[in-house]
Amino acid sequence: MHTIALATAGHLLHFELGVAYEIFRTPPEEIARDDWYDVLLCGPGPVTVGPFTLDPEYGLDRIVTADTVLVPACADVDVAAPPELVEAIRAAHDAGARIASLCTGAFALGAAGLLDGRRATTHWAHTAELTARYPAATVDPDVLYTDNGSVLTAAGKAAAVDLCIHLIHLDHGAIIANTVARRLVMPPHRPGSQAQFVATPMQPAGDHLLAGLLAWAQERLDEPLTVTDLARQANMSPRNLGRQFRSVTGQTPLQWLLTQRVRRAQELLEATPNSIESVAVATGMGTATTLRRQFKRVVGVPPDSYRRSFRTSPA
Repeated sequence: MHTIALATAGHLLHFELGVAYEIFRTPPEEIARDDWYDVLLCGPGPVTVGPFTLDPEYGLDRIVTADTVLVPACADVDVAAPPELVEAIRAAHDAGARIASLCTGAFALGAAGLLDGRRATTHWAHTAELTARYPAATVDPDVLYTDNGSVLTAAGKAAAVDLCIHLIHLDHGAIIANTVARRLVMPPHRPGSQAQFVATPMQPAGDHLLAGLLAWAQERLDEPLTVTDLARQANMSPRNLGRQFRSVTGQTPLQWLLTQRVRRAQELLEATPNSIESVAVATGMGTATTLRRQFKRVVGVPPDSYRRSFRTSPA
């Protein structure tokens, strides 16, 4: 069995530790228990995990012989990682283990020198501090996770699940990874380069001045709408329309239109076998080149990659 050691030391956040334990402890029906993972809780003694206290079953020395070491999120990045944890992580890496951090667990990897010369990420709220503390690392604040082969890092919360599923994808293939994602009621495997969050605000609710216009525009996303078209439909000047859009949606008219076009493209890529060219026409992007450029700018990955990740039935 592939051994996964969960490194528990210091004050941890319970979400990342809990999801990793759940994902790797429970094999899907398609995999025999002996072909799955042997998950070990390793630490120097009782540790605080959110509101709980955890007593690991193994010491940190067991980490050195593991195949994969997962370092969960620490609760306070201003508190240095325990020296014994840092040394164990470094020794495990030197022994050939695959090391992965979840959320702020990246700070322990940085202390062990494993981020030097490598791409890394953590929760977007802490990427500036990670950069300042470990300048030899290339910290990317936008991605879900990074994979350097033997060293991997995940962004915050849900991105920890993405990295865990990515590890299963590496070890057992896409079908098993997607099976696990479905069990977790998660989207299928998302590539690490996808943005940590996409600026796609919810449709403003209620009876406001633009309610009719927004509904009108959403029914015509396949048309080459302009600010002039929107202003004419709303019976406003373009300048007044811009003020109203910022007040209601927080975006300019063109920003809002692009957001809606990208959201529609996501729906079509997930639910239909339509070609990229057809999706471009249906969303008012015009050409596949324009769709690819705008989609990657907003979502963080090309539409082809997005479809491979999110479309579960054959195209």
